[in-house]
Amino acid sequence: MSAEAGLNEPFEDIERQRLSAAFGMWVFLASEVLFFGSLFAAFTIYRHLHPDEMLQAARETNVVFGSVNTAILLVSSVTMAVADKAAEKGLKRQTVSCLVMTALLGLAFLVVKGFEYKEDIEKNLLPGADFRLGQGPAEIFYGFYWTMTGVHAVHLTIGIVTVLLVAWRVRRGSLAFKDSATLPVLGLYWHLVDIVWIFLYPLLYLGGRAGPA
Repeated sequence: MSAEAGLNEPFEDIERQRLSAAFGMWVFLASEVLFFGSLFAAFTIYRHLHPDEMLQAARETNVVFGSVNTAILLVSSVTMAVADKAAEKGLKRQTVSCLVMTALLGLAFLVVKGFEYKEDIEKNLLPGADFRLGQGPAEIFYGFYWTMTGVHAVHLTIGIVTVLLVAWRVRRGSLAFKDSATLPVLGLYWHLVDIVWIFLYPLLYLGGRAGPA
């Protein structure tokens, strides 16, 4: 399939289309950075105001689940990068295989996170009337925990669905993947989701282990 097959109006050449798509994605990513950055800043402020209580609450998180999910997402970034490189070389089978593997790793992350959420609920770590650690900074910590990991899971779910859709289109031959901006732009989104988790992991899982128990 030629480069012209992937050209859409109003663009006159494929390179300009690729640059425009990349620019649009970078603008979107900048807005996402502002969103998550605000959450990180608010979390940091509360941790500075209530360091002992926030660290004690962080010790209740399951660092095993968090570490496993970190490894899963790091590997998924590799498979996404390989898919992008395979697409550049026009390797259809390898592109599809790496995209499917990326989506499966994303699903594995959600499954592990589901088990972790189940454990948190069983331990009464969901903010509310039955919250086990009492009202106050500990509940604020878990308010951030559920909000940030929940929003991250939504972004990851969107990424998984999109990756599978692109893999299906590439396999059918309805996407000019070699010269299209689709794979590079999708890769940028996926890597953002991974980077956000790289920040969440130390904030939510490691901080409580830094000080004395």
